[in-house]
Amino acid sequence: MIEQIANHRSVRKFKQIPIPEEILNEILQAGTRASTTGNMQLYSMVVTTSSDLKEKLSPCHFNQPSVCQAAAVVTFCADINRFDKWCVLRGAKPQYDNFAWFVNAAIDALLASQNVSLEAEAHGLGICYLGTTIYTAAQIAEVLNLPKGVVPVTTIVMGYPAEETPLTDRLPLEAVVHRETYCDYTAQNISDLWRDREASEETARLLQENDLPNLARIFTERRYKAEDNLAISRSYFDFLKKQGFFNQ
Repeated sequence: MIEQIANHRSVRKFKQIPIPEEILNEILQAGTRASTTGNMQLYSMVVTTSSDLKEKLSPCHFNQPSVCQAAAVVTFCADINRFDKWCVLRGAKPQYDNFAWFVNAAIDALLASQNVSLEAEAHGLGICYLGTTIYTAAQIAEVLNLPKGVVPVTTIVMGYPAEETPLTDRLPLEAVVHRETYCDYTAQNISDLWRDREASEETARLLQENDLPNLARIFTERRYKAEDNLAISRSYFDFLKKQGFFNQ
C-alpha cells in the first residue's frame, strides 16, 4: 500500500465503466478490516451504483458532476442502530445515544473509509472524498433511508479515472509532527511552513481570481466563511439529536 499512500490524488472525472462486483466486494471487504472501537464496527457503508439514486444524491453534494459520473458513491455512516438492536435482542441495555459514542462511531466510519480508498486505488480506481456530506446530512439520510441511530459522516466517489490529476501539495512533515510533546508555532514558524504554498503558481491564480491579497483570506472569506460554518454546525447538530444522539 506504500505506493498508493504516496501517490494518492483526488479524482473527480470518471470513465463510464462499472466496477466488477468481485472487485467492489474486495474493496468493501478491506473497509471491514479497519480498526474499530471494541470490535463493535459502529459504521455502515451505503454503496450507491444506481443512476437514479445518484441523481437524487447529486443535489446533496451541490451537484458536483463526479457524483453522477462515478461508478459508485459510498456514504460512510456512524451507526449505533445495528449494535443497539443486537444488545436489545440479547437482553442487554445499550446506552450509546450520546456524544462520546457518536465520536467513536464517526472514527470507525472514517477508518473504514480510508481502507476502502486505499484498496480502490490498489485496483486502479480513483477516489475523491466529498466534504459536502455533513452540510446536507439530513437530505442524504432521506435519500438513503437511514434510520434513527445512523448519521452520514463522509462520502467517497469511486470509479476508473478519466483524467490524470496532479498530486496535491502538502505542508512539510515538520508542520504536523511534534516529538514527545506539542511545540506551539511562532509567527516565523507559520511563515516558513506556508512559504512554498503561498509562492506557488496555483496560489497566484487563486489570488487573482478572488481579488484578495493572501491565501488565508481566500479560506476565511470565500471557501469556509463564518456564517456558513455556523449554519452547517447547527444543522448537523440538530440532525444528530434527531437521529438519537445527545439524548443523555
